[in-house]
Amino acid sequence: MPRPDAVTVRAAAKVNLELIVGPRDDATGYHELATVFQAVNLHDDVTLRPAPDYSLTVSGRGADQVPTDATNLAWRAALAVAQEHEGAGPVAIEIVKDIPVAGGMAGGSADAAAALVAADALWGAHLDRATTQAIAARLGADVPFSVLGGTAVGTGRGDELVPALARGSYHWVFAFSDEGLSTPRVFAELDRLRAERGEQVARPEISQDLMAALLAGDEVAVGRALRNDLQEAAISLQPRLAETLEVGAECGALGGVVSGSGPTVAFLARDNEQALDIAVALTASGVAQDVRRATGPAAGARVIHPGKEQ
Repeated sequence: MPRPDAVTVRAAAKVNLELIVGPRDDATGYHELATVFQAVNLHDDVTLRPAPDYSLTVSGRGADQVPTDATNLAWRAALAVAQEHEGAGPVAIEIVKDIPVAGGMAGGSADAAAALVAADALWGAHLDRATTQAIAARLGADVPFSVLGGTAVGTGRGDELVPALARGSYHWVFAFSDEGLSTPRVFAELDRLRAERGEQVARPEISQDLMAALLAGDEVAVGRALRNDLQEAAISLQPRLAETLEVGAECGALGGVVSGSGPTVAFLARDNEQALDIAVALTASGVAQDVRRATGPAAGARVIHPGKEQ
């Protein structure tokens, strides 16, 4: 079958409805996690084309903050497919970003997932699900979910996934910061705060209240169950995030939480009308550089343009 001359894949941002962080493993440096992901319809688009050599260009939101060399996860994803499939070769990678960089919404992971799916489609590698997920997990803890999408429970580093039994559609408002947060720095701050208190950290477990709320499609109960163990650390590093959370609460949001390692703050709304009211209030208050509305769950990385056949 003729191969396309380009493939574009769209991958979604994520929000953690719950992120429970266990103790740090001194041997690996990682924390055991229990988390519930939901993909939302805020996307990056990644296009791959056959080329004499690897290259990468980035445009859109925060493009100047994204590496354009072999350290980029999308570049690494394309290389990983090439190592699995003899017919693959170098590609020119183009990323159009709408997911904030270093915002706790897995933008880099979404790009990696998109490049992985695009490379597979471009070269006709037909990687099976197990191989795809294994490559994704090697690239980063959030990459497997970016491939899967929907709503899912993650354990281990967050890369061991089980789709969640979830009903309904959820209306989100995201308040973006003009300053990113490094994920390792936020985890280190969490460890510092816990050590300062002499806290004994238990093995992480997902809240049954949240799982029951998702199964029922009860957005009010989901809002009450939102939780992120990294939120305290993110606020410690960026204290103004507390004010952002307060503004959303005053607007009647069903719940608010720092997304992942932050600094993006996510608010759950009852419907589109309330989401618009919350977005307007956040913008008027000046607590966020940019505010966006989105809905979830959204699909995982998927081909949206196969290009012309050669």
